[in-house]
Formats: sequence, C-alpha cells, structure tokens
Amino acid sequence: MLLAIDVGNSNTVLGLYDGEKLIYDWRIRTVSNHTVDEYGMLIVNLYKTVKSKSQPVTLTGIIISCVVPPMLNILEPLCKKYFNLKPLIVEPGVKTGMPIFYDNPKEVGADRIVNAVAAYDKFKTDLIVVDFGTATTFDYVSKKGEYMGGCITPGIAISSDALFDKASKLPRVELKRPKTIIAKDTVSSMQAGIMFGYAGLVDGIVDRMKAEIRSNPKVVATGGLAKIIAPETKSIDVVDEFLTLDGLRIIYERNK
Repeated sequence: MLLAIDVGNSNTVLGLYDGEKLIYDWRIRTVSNHTVDEYGMLIVNLYKTVKSKSQPVTLTGIIISCVVPPMLNILEPLCKKYFNLKPLIVEPGVKTGMPIFYDNPKEVGADRIVNAVAAYDKFKTDLIVVDFGTATTFDYVSKKGEYMGGCITPGIAISSDALFDKASKLPRVELKRPKTIIAKDTVSSMQAGIMFGYAGLVDGIVDRMKAEIRSNPKVVATGGLAKIIAPETKSIDVVDEFLTLDGLRIIYERNK
C-alpha cells in the first residue's frame, strides 16, 4: 500500500492507497517545530487504526509533496525510522509526465504541479485548477497536458483573519454562507462580504484567464474550503476533494 502525504502551510493531508483506491484519509495540523518522534507516533497511530479494522496492511511506499521546507527534516527521517522506507519527494528531477512552462520551474510549488497532473490525468482536456488552501492558487493546464503557469491570491481564511486582526471592533466569524447579501447584523455582514466577495474574486480571475487564453477550459476546484466556496461561484465545474492525493499516487506510479 502507498501512503501519500501532502504538506500544506496550515494542514497536512495523508491518504492510504490500495492500488488506485483511496481507502483512508486524515487531516492533521502542520507544525514544523514538532519532533520526528511526535509526528511519528501520530502517523503510526493513524496507520494502526487501519490495521485494526482490516486484514494486515503492508506499507510499500511513501510519497510526499511539501510547501513547508522544514517539514521535510521531520518527515524524511520519520519514514525511515518508523516505516523503514525512503520516501519519494516531489521535487525537481521527479518524473511527473507534465512539461512545465514556467520561467523557473523550481519555483513552482509541488502541490500546484501535483494538482495539475491529477486533473489532466482525470479529464484529458485543458483545465484551470483552483486550490483553496492557506493561499488560493489558480493554474492553467493546456490541452496537450502542459503546465502553463497561474496566479496566487491570499486564501479566504487569511482574508478573514486579517479583517479580525486589523479592525478592532470586528469579531472573528465562522466561514459559512449568510442568508442574504444585505445583512442585518455584524457577523452576517462579515460573512456576506467574505463569502460572496471571495466567490467574485474566483470568478473574476477565472474569467480573466479564459479571456487571455481564448478558450473555455474545465475548472476544477480542490482544497479544504472548496466545498464552501464553489457553490457560490459561477465558474467552478467540478470539486475534487482528493485531487492532490490522487496526483501524488499518479506521480509515485510514474517513478516506480
């Protein structure tokens, strides 16, 4: 079985694959000052829950994408110490099967490439991939399966936290859809501005990308907040919660 680990700025998502089937997934906080053993015991205990519920599970491979470099100093020795496996790290030199047309390909976040690989593998057409994470990324993949670039915006949680931090009278609010855009209380007013404003940002960027490439690509969304924002947009066609994990599995298979 394969353990896929996607390390984001806020959360780390783990997926356990039996062939092409994702059988378990977990989401934990990304804490770069944890020790190897702290993370090791956490991941081992998650893994043990699978072994206790099914037939014996043998882990044969681990693949990691990471946008928090210090985390690799934890995860690489963890894999060797607790699983006796050398992980495959998604980095320059790893076979992705996707040409990268970026001024400096080494600058592209591993998660952006992994998402692009998974989306093109699934849909075999030109795409805009929107990943709602700590930052929100928009990436364009051509009909030939080439990564062409994209843009990055502050994530919705960052935007919401900035409003709370910088406006002394405004409270921290739950990210959820308000009943109306013309709200009657402060919390609902903030939720309306955050949710509908961010949906407008997504539609605006997607529209500009489509105009620039003079095409109408499929728009695929992923990330922890995709299910919340996507229904409020006009541009998102598909939400795929496990796009990044699937991309890791595909890249692992291409490097076996």
